[in-house]
Amino acid sequence: MSRVFISKTCAALFVILLFSECNTMAQQPPTPNPTAPAPAPTPMPPKDEPDIELNTVLMESTFMIQGPSARIPGQPTLGTVFLIGRPVPGSNYSRIVLVTAAHVLEEIQGDTAILNLRKKTDEKTNSWVRSPIPLKIRANGQPLWKKHPEADVAVMYIEIPNDTMMKQAVSSDLLADDKMLTEFEVKPGDELRSLGFPLGVVSNDAGFPVLRSGRIASYPLLPTDKTKTFLLDFRIFKGNSGGPVYFVERYRPILRQLGGFMSYHFIVGLVSEEILLQEQSGGQYSQEIHLTQLGLAKVVHASLIKQAIEMLPAPTASLP
Repeated sequence: MSRVFISKTCAALFVILLFSECNTMAQQPPTPNPTAPAPAPTPMPPKDEPDIELNTVLMESTFMIQGPSARIPGQPTLGTVFLIGRPVPGSNYSRIVLVTAAHVLEEIQGDTAILNLRKKTDEKTNSWVRSPIPLKIRANGQPLWKKHPEADVAVMYIEIPNDTMMKQAVSSDLLADDKMLTEFEVKPGDELRSLGFPLGVVSNDAGFPVLRSGRIASYPLLPTDKTKTFLLDFRIFKGNSGGPVYFVERYRPILRQLGGFMSYHFIVGLVSEEILLQEQSGGQYSQEIHLTQLGLAKVVHASLIKQAIEMLPAPTASLP
C-alpha cells in the first residue's frame, strides 16, 4: 500500500511540475526573429508650433483705405491694404510697408488718402476703436508708391502713430515664392483665406476686415514669373481689391514622409480683380453690355509683391 501511494504521489508531482513549466513558458514573450522585418514605427502626434497665429496677426494688420474717386467725380472709392514689416539688416527693427493693388491707389484722386487704422483702448477687454489718419500717397501729383512693372501691385513705406502700432507685424519673409509653393506642395483645390472690405462692409464697429475663403481654381501655379496670377474660387466685390490672400493649415500631412505633419502659414498673394463674364447684345441703334459675376477672384502671386518691395530703397532704422 505504501509503495503504491508513493508511486501515485510522485506521478502527481511530476504532472504539477510539468504544467507549471509549460505555463511559465507560455507567459514569456516570444523570442524575436532576427530575419523578420521590424514593425513600422507608430507616427508621432503633431506638435504645436510656438509661432504666430496668422489669422489674428493679419486681422490686426489689414485696413481700409479710401478717398475721392479719380474716375467718378464726387464719388468715394475704397480698397484694402495690409501692412508688413521689412526687416532692417543688422538690427531688430522693421520698416512698415503698405501693400495693396496698384489700381486702389491709382483710383484715389489727390495727394492724400484716408487710412482707417485702429487702436486698442483696453487690453483687458480687448477693446478697439477706429483711428483714421491722413496718408500722403502723392507729392505734387507724383506717386510715392512703387508699382510692379508687370503686375497690379503697389508698395510704399509708411509711418503710423505709436498708439496704432500693431502688436506683431507680419514679416516680408512670409511672402511665398516658388520655392515655398513647391516645398509645401500648394496645389489646385487647396483652401486659401482672404481679408477685405466688400463694398465697404466691416466686421464690427472697430473697422476690422471681413474674412472669406475659397479654393485655388486654376493651374498651373508655377513658375510665378510666368503665370503672375491665379484664380481663387470665392465671390468678391469692390473693396476687396488689395486684400491679402494667405494659407493656414495645421497638421497637413507630408506626402513623402510616413507619419509626417507640418503646420503652414504664409501669404500667397493679394486680390487684384473680380472675374466677370462680359456679354454684348443689342440692335442696329443700341447696344447693351451685360456683366455676369462668376464668383472668381484674380490673385497676384506673393513673389511679385516681394519683387515690388525690393524696388523700394533698402530699409534703414531711420526715416528715408
